[in-house]
Amino acid sequence: MAKAKETVSRTLMVALVLSIAFSVVVSTAAVLLRPAQIKNQNLDIRTNILAAAGMLEPGASPEEIEQAFSRFDVRLLDLDSGEYVDPSAVGVDDPMKYDMYKAASDPEMSTRILSAAEDPAGIKSRPDVAKIFTLSENGELVRVVLPVHGYGLWSTLYGFVSLKGDANTIEGLGFYDHAETPGLGGEVDNPRWKRQWVGKEVYGDQLQEPKIRLVKGGVSADAADKEHKVDSLSGATLTSRGVENLVNYWMGDRGYQTYLKKLRQGEV
Repeated sequence: MAKAKETVSRTLMVALVLSIAFSVVVSTAAVLLRPAQIKNQNLDIRTNILAAAGMLEPGASPEEIEQAFSRFDVRLLDLDSGEYVDPSAVGVDDPMKYDMYKAASDPEMSTRILSAAEDPAGIKSRPDVAKIFTLSENGELVRVVLPVHGYGLWSTLYGFVSLKGDANTIEGLGFYDHAETPGLGGEVDNPRWKRQWVGKEVYGDQLQEPKIRLVKGGVSADAADKEHKVDSLSGATLTSRGVENLVNYWMGDRGYQTYLKKLRQGEV
């Protein structure tokens, strides 16, 4: 009996020692790999911003991506006022460190959307401050890249919309994270579909409300208001509706509209 108890004790002791050893190894690996993970995450975000802006060269190296991205100014934007804010206002010393999606889950840094009618994008909570990317040449705004997100069929789609310096004409749209059905809603990643967005206009003649529409069956050459219309994704009605809703939401008065108006008027 004593031998049996001793055997059990030794087994438990070995298991405990091994658990502690493995925990130390895993924790150490996580700490050592964290800088590389952050670097890769930052590179991925830069890559997607450049892709949306039409500035990503095929086969570009990480160094070339960093160089191209360095032309952008990273700004924090109060969505209600349409004014830039200092990073210290959201507790960071560098605007790149600000996470607007984490802020959306913080009641003190976000606005809860209570009405379904006010939340066509299905985001439920909107950060009060967004992180945006502007590029100017010779003192003139060339493009502005805006983060957008909203619900499709199965998932929340996260991406960027790039606008020309007129704060109206779309240069590109791309999503970097979603779980829509491959071959259907997943066609949001199809380069041919994404190219349809280039040159479309968010706003009408009065530059008031966003007018983007995804058209089932495709946009004909003689369609009225075709400058605001894009072909719907074939067989993916709900994903298409989600993309239309999220773009119009973020270009609307609860998103970037106030800011874009001020850009056009030279007030920011």
